Amino acid sequence: MTTQQILSFTVIALMMAAFISGRFRYDVVAMCSLLVAVLVGVVPYKDAFRGFSDEIVIIVGSALVVSAGVARSGLMEAAVQRFVPSLSSVRAQLAVLVIVVTILSAFVKNIGALAIMIPIAFQFARRSNVSPSVFLMPMSFGALLGGLMTQIGTSPNIVVSRIRADMVGESFTMFDFTPVGATLAAVGIIYLVLFYWLVPVRTREDISADEAIEIRNYVSEATVAKESTVIGKSMSDVVKPAEGGAVVTSIIRNERHVTPLPDTKLAEGDILILQGDPKALDAIVTSGKLKLSRDRSHSESGGLAEIDSIEAVVGDTSPLIGLSARELALFDRYDVNLLAISRQGERIKDRLGEVRFQLGDVIVLQGRDSVLPNLLREFGCLPLAKRTILLGSVRRGLVPLLILLAAIGVTAFSLLPVSIAFFAAAVAMVLFKAIPLRDLYTAIDGPILVMLAALIPVSDALRTTGGTDLIGHFLTQIAHQLPPFAALALILIAAMAVTPFLNNAATVLVMAPIATSFATGLGFRPEAFLMAVAIGAGCDFLTPIGHQCNTLVMGPGGYKFNDYPKLGLPLSLIIVLTAVPALMLFWPLK
Repeated sequence: MTTQQILSFTVIALMMAAFISGRFRYDVVAMCSLLVAVLVGVVPYKDAFRGFSDEIVIIVGSALVVSAGVARSGLMEAAVQRFVPSLSSVRAQLAVLVIVVTILSAFVKNIGALAIMIPIAFQFARRSNVSPSVFLMPMSFGALLGGLMTQIGTSPNIVVSRIRADMVGESFTMFDFTPVGATLAAVGIIYLVLFYWLVPVRTREDISADEAIEIRNYVSEATVAKESTVIGKSMSDVVKPAEGGAVVTSIIRNERHVTPLPDTKLAEGDILILQGDPKALDAIVTSGKLKLSRDRSHSESGGLAEIDSIEAVVGDTSPLIGLSARELALFDRYDVNLLAISRQGERIKDRLGEVRFQLGDVIVLQGRDSVLPNLLREFGCLPLAKRTILLGSVRRGLVPLLILLAAIGVTAFSLLPVSIAFFAAAVAMVLFKAIPLRDLYTAIDGPILVMLAALIPVSDALRTTGGTDLIGHFLTQIAHQLPPFAALALILIAAMAVTPFLNNAATVLVMAPIATSFATGLGFRPEAFLMAVAIGAGCDFLTPIGHQCNTLVMGPGGYKFNDYPKLGLPLSLIIVLTAVPALMLFWPLK
């Protein structure tokens, strides 16, 4: 073993120890590891920052933006209400999420399938009052398992098919992977649904303002418009999307107050006085296509200027005190809508425009983000910490979902590389205003991308210093002394172990020739060994860095590096124990 190889193994071992200890943030560990690798010479100066241009970084960052755009559209919430309106058991919700993402991943890029389902996971988490971390890691593992089922499901399957064509003159076909892959997926789904409790319950370390600020008694006002979907429906149906987070306190019909009984039927022109937290209010308004009574349209002359909603507290010197929104003519004079108001210790039943402001009221104003800060100063209001308020925000309907499906479609038919397709989808989300510019860089999740970019050259040091060749030689020597099933298991385990330090396609390129050579040397057919390499390269359940799906859920789930083996190590053992006999059954060695 050369000095360079010793140094590369040492740097990676120390990096893994720091990750597992959990004492330092993952992006800090990655940056320090890169610096050490450069200083000891295993990463050349000129290659130190090439990870920032790697397509994996682009794919993960773009997928985060696309997923945020789909989540903001409200389509996923509508889908949940339509297809599984009463599903409240955490295990049942997890089963739906994992099964759907697994099946989708067989036919589309697994990171795309995962991006579609992440917003639904957050919706289920809110419904069941659990952390999204309960769902996200099992979904990521399900996406990896689903990718094993077809040739196009994951990159290792495509690469190993090409290698087989080069070596034996015949490529694997689309569904050659299905018998073994479907078996592994079925076993994996059962494990994930039964043992999801092994996932540590996490929240993001960088708690968002949404989580830090909790105001649940906002009062808003909405009108049943001509296009509303709640006309003729009962009050219980109207509030169902809020899942207990909001109620209708009064109905105003022909200027008379009507008691909102559960069986009260709504008619066009009814005005609803709503009370609850902003997300629940937004769910009622969006699902019923109600019109916020004070939400009049702003002119489009602002170009790229964003329409924003902001929360603020009425201060003791505010000129608003004692006046109502109607008396102030907020929209006509200031181009601002009053969307909601919260008052401590008092239930508001009047129409929103008639409520007179008091000291300490928390209000939600909607207007141009270029106007609101100056206006709050003029009104003597103190803005709360910035958080996303979707109530009254502009939705783009099917546009975000169509953008995502287009990205998945062009990758499925190999019209564009995944990186280009998802980057284009992220740009389209901004151009079509599916996600506001102000939220773009929050969605990207910088620490995750920095970690990835820093680790790519560090991990590649194993290959450039000859460390992977050393591993291959060692495996070949051991394999000749093992029975057939053990040699097959060795290749599978080795591919699993190597893939966190190389990308999964590179793992196949390194391991497939080794697998083929000693399969031939032992007198066996190479197909089972090539399949074992593809399975191992596609199944990193132990780290967040071996596959972009695991990286994608790390930030939203608030996971730590050492959380992955807690659920992933037993799954890895199950995959090995299931895959070896399945490979020998469907791809005989002789």
